[in-house]
Amino acid sequence: MLKREKIKEVMSNPLVQTTGRRKRAIARVRVRVGTGTVTVNGRTIEDFFPSDTHRMIITEPLRITSTESSYDIDATIGGGGSTGQAGALRLGIARALVDIDGDHRESLKKAGFLTRDSRKKESKKYGLKKARKAPQFSKR
Repeated sequence: MLKREKIKEVMSNPLVQTTGRRKRAIARVRVRVGTGTVTVNGRTIEDFFPSDTHRMIITEPLRITSTESSYDIDATIGGGGSTGQAGALRLGIARALVDIDGDHRESLKKAGFLTRDSRKKESKKYGLKKARKAPQFSKR
């Protein structure tokens, strides 16, 4: 019960709320003025994303706009894998920074952080083993 109350306390009074998506992952991002802590599903970013690459992807919009220590970010992520979740969180953070200050739009757009990556897994077709892989052809 204490953990749930702590999460509610942390997520209260957001400055901006945005959504980011990639593949099957959806990230709801809440940004508040603070010291630069990033919390994902009630855990620290180091705990939730052990990979340095994923943490770098997530914090890129903050680095480009030089706001790494200006805002606290609380995110709720569901669905997809770790790379999709990191991409969804990056998009959500970039959208939030644009909502807070429109001057960041140009630099974030130039870096490609405001564009949703629309690539998804292609669906499997009947008669095939995967989306495009066909069974081996035998002439005789």
